Amino acid sequence: MIKVIIAEDHQALIDGIKLSLEYEVDITVIGEANDGEMLIELVRKNEPDVIITDLRMPKCDGICATRTIKNEFPNVKIIAFSMFDKSEAVEQMKHAGASGYIMKNSSLKKVIEAIRIVAKGGTYFDNSITGKDIASKEAIILSNREKEILQLIGEGKTSQEIADSLYIGKRTVDTHRKNIIKKINIHGKTDLIRFAVERKYDFS
Repeated sequence: MIKVIIAEDHQALIDGIKLSLEYEVDITVIGEANDGEMLIELVRKNEPDVIITDLRMPKCDGICATRTIKNEFPNVKIIAFSMFDKSEAVEQMKHAGASGYIMKNSSLKKVIEAIRIVAKGGTYFDNSITGKDIASKEAIILSNREKEILQLIGEGKTSQEIADSLYIGKRTVDTHRKNIIKKINIHGKTDLIRFAVERKYDFS
């Protein structure tokens, strides 16, 4: 039996998915969450096989929640369930550890197929995603480490918190910050934070 948790801030959508999955003998919904913090707590208590999560949720978004869950429970499979069809959104969820990405207008058949495939260790990325060209901000060439740090800055982390999260020194984080500022041609800490936050949802 594939144990599923659904995370979505619109309860009606959760109810619709749950109702549809009731007829699948190999899938059972063991929990639901309306925000990212609730999702993380549910996972810690129930350890599902598969999570279906929206990207934008209160308190802790789907990207942040995915990263946290995958760090603690690497065997839990996560499928993004989103209205965003841009490559930036897909790449951020992949980077966070998601095994799948499907659109909210997908058929029930596609949702069920995605659950079964990722539960077996596969990946499922909706072929209806347009894969639009990356925006000009994305054209800035950043290293993988710089992208990680920029993402964490966008989540409101301090240099020390970023250092602790990535197991590197605070001085190293500060050096990366300076390099990012130089590459994106902005001025100072405040502008960097603003850029990081805007870039986080540049696909909205």
